[in-house]
Amino acid sequence: MYGIGILKGLGVTLKHFLLSYVDDVRWLGRRYRNPKALTVRQSPRGEGVFTVQYPEEKLPVPEEFRFIPFLVYDEGEQGERLIRCTSCGICAKVCPPQCIWIERTVDPATGRPVPAPRQFAIDIDLCMNCGLCAEFCPFDAIKMDHQYELATYDRRAENIFTLERLLKPARYYASIRPTNYAREEAARAEKLAAKAASKAEVPA
Repeated sequence: MYGIGILKGLGVTLKHFLLSYVDDVRWLGRRYRNPKALTVRQSPRGEGVFTVQYPEEKLPVPEEFRFIPFLVYDEGEQGERLIRCTSCGICAKVCPPQCIWIERTVDPATGRPVPAPRQFAIDIDLCMNCGLCAEFCPFDAIKMDHQYELATYDRRAENIFTLERLLKPARYYASIRPTNYAREEAARAEKLAAKAASKAEVPA
C-alpha cells in the first residue's frame, strides 16, 4: 500500500526522538561533567538522537589522532630544555607539501655546525597532517599534536609556527600518547642497556 514506507521511516525518526529524552534523563546532571557520557552516547550503545554541543562539549580525542606537528624537548636537572631535534633535516625531506624549514645552529668560534636547530618553522596551512615527519624522525623529536582548535583572524601572522611555538615538553607528549611514549621509552632504555653492556665487555 502506498505511503507505508514513509510512515515506517517517520516511526523510526519518532523512536529516536523519544529515546533521546530517555537518554537525557539517564545522564541528567552528568552530561557536561562526566566524560564517559560523551563516549557512551556516541557509541553503538547510545540511544536516540544526540548532538555534541560544541564547544561546551567535546568528544575525547583518540590517542592516535594526529594534527599539527610539535617538537619534543626533555627537561634537565636544572630545568633547562634539552631539545631532541638535531636539525638533521630528514623531516623536511620526507614532508610531501614541503612545509618544514630548518636552519642549523653554527658554532661562532669554529664555524662548524652544531646538532641543534637555530630556526625551525612549519607552515600549518600547508601541513597535511600525514605524520611522515614523526614517523621518520630517528630521534623521536617531532610528534603529532592533538590540538585542533587553531582558528585565527590572520593566518599570515599566526599560522607559521616557529621554534618557540613548536617546542613542548616530553611530559606533554606522554600525557596525550601514553601508549606510544611508554613503548618508545622502553626501546630507548633497552638501547642504552645494550650500549652499556657492550662497553663493559670491552677489555681495559
